[in-house]
Amino acid sequence: MMRFLNPTWLAALCLCLFTIASTADEPFRPEAGTFPALDQAHSYRGELVFVDHANRRGSIRVQGSGMFFRNDPHPFAMLPYGIVRYHDAPADLRDIPLGTVLHVRAFLPPDPTISAVPVLPVNNKSKDANHNRGTGIAPAENHVLLLEDEPSHCQREGLVWKLKEVDLKKNSEGMIVARREPKEGSNENATEESMTFDAATRIWRGRECLLIEDLISEGTWPTSGKKSLDGQTALLGITWKPTPDGVFTRFHISDIWLDDEAMQRAARKQTETHKAFIRSRWMPAWIDHVEYGKFGRAKVTATLFGGMDESLYADFEKDAPAMMNAVEQTLKHTHGAYGPAHMASRGSILEVTQTSGEVPLGSSGIQIHFETDLIIEGIRPGRVVRVRPTSWPQVQLPREEYLNDGSNMEERFPTPAIFPKY
Repeated sequence: MMRFLNPTWLAALCLCLFTIASTADEPFRPEAGTFPALDQAHSYRGELVFVDHANRRGSIRVQGSGMFFRNDPHPFAMLPYGIVRYHDAPADLRDIPLGTVLHVRAFLPPDPTISAVPVLPVNNKSKDANHNRGTGIAPAENHVLLLEDEPSHCQREGLVWKLKEVDLKKNSEGMIVARREPKEGSNENATEESMTFDAATRIWRGRECLLIEDLISEGTWPTSGKKSLDGQTALLGITWKPTPDGVFTRFHISDIWLDDEAMQRAARKQTETHKAFIRSRWMPAWIDHVEYGKFGRAKVTATLFGGMDESLYADFEKDAPAMMNAVEQTLKHTHGAYGPAHMASRGSILEVTQTSGEVPLGSSGIQIHFETDLIIEGIRPGRVVRVRPTSWPQVQLPREEYLNDGSNMEERFPTPAIFPKY
C-alpha cells in the first residue's frame, strides 16, 4: 500500500530545501565582529588612479580582458581592518604613488546602506563592459581586505620575476621580458610579459640606487639592442603609463630590486614611516565585549587589528596606562576638535592575551583587556575604536582626519557622491 507524506511535513521539507538552496546562492558578505577568510575574497589587479586617504577609499583602473586604458576608474573602500602593503611593509593609502599597480582582495559591502563607495549589482564582475573593455573591470566586491603592490604580493606568495631579456633603446628607454614564477622551481603556466622602463626607473642593489647608465657602464646591460638576462631573479615595482605603438595593455617598471638586501632596506624604510603614522593616529581595534560597572566604570575586551609592525603591538603591556577612543568605519576619530585624547576613555590595560590557533588576515590575534572609570558612548561591542598606550605621542590631527561632534551624517558615513558616474 502506498503511503503519502503528511502535507505539513512535505511543506516543511520544501521550505528547508528552498532555504538551503537560497543560502548556497547568497553571495558572501563579511559580518561585523568576524574577520572574513582571505580565500573567500574576490581577486583583481589594477592601477591606483585616485585616493581619498582620510576616508580610506579610492579608485583603481581594473585590468580586464580588453583595452586597459579605456577602463573607468573603479571605486573601492578599505574595510576597517583592511591591510595596505607597500614595498613589502605596512602602509597607509597616502604612502602609495598614483599609477602603482596593485593586487586587490575584496568583498561585497558588509552593510550596503552605509557604503562609502557605489554599491553595484552582485554579479557585476561577470558583466561585459563593452567597447572592447571586457569583463571583470567593475566588480561589486569593492570593500578591500588586502591591498598590496607587486613586491608585497610576490613576497607573500613566494614569487619572483625571472628576467629573460632586456632591449635597450635611446634615452635609457627600453623593454624587459620577464616571467613571474615561484622563487623555488618554476611554473609551466607562467607567461612572459613585456614591460617598459626608462631613465626614471630606479634600480636597487644592496645599499646602492643605480641608474640605467650604471648598468650599461659596468657591462651588465648593453649600450643598445637586446641582451639575454638568463633568468636573473628580481622583484619589480610595477606602474602603468600611456604606451606607444598601439599597445592596449602594457605595464611599466618603476623599480627593480636585484637582491634581498635591497628589498629589505625598502621594507624597513616603509615600516618606519608606517610606525610613526600609527603612533600618531593610534592602533585600530574592535570591541569584543564590555562588562559594565557602576558610575561609568567598565572593563573592555578589544581585538587589535593586524598588519602592523610587531614593535607596535609590543607597546601594549599589562598595567600600562592607555586611552581608547571611538572611531567610524573609516577609522576617523570622533569628537576630535581638541584632539582625539579630549573625549577618549582613560584607563589601564589589565591583560594582554594572544589568540590560539590560526589568526585570520585583518586580525593581530591580540586581545587587550582595558579598564576605564568613564566609558564613552562609542565603545560598544562590534564598534571600532583606536587605542593609544600613553608611551605614544599625544598629537593634534588635521581637520580632515576627525569628526567634529558626530552629528553630520556625511562626515560619519561619507556618501559615494564624490565618485563620477561614467
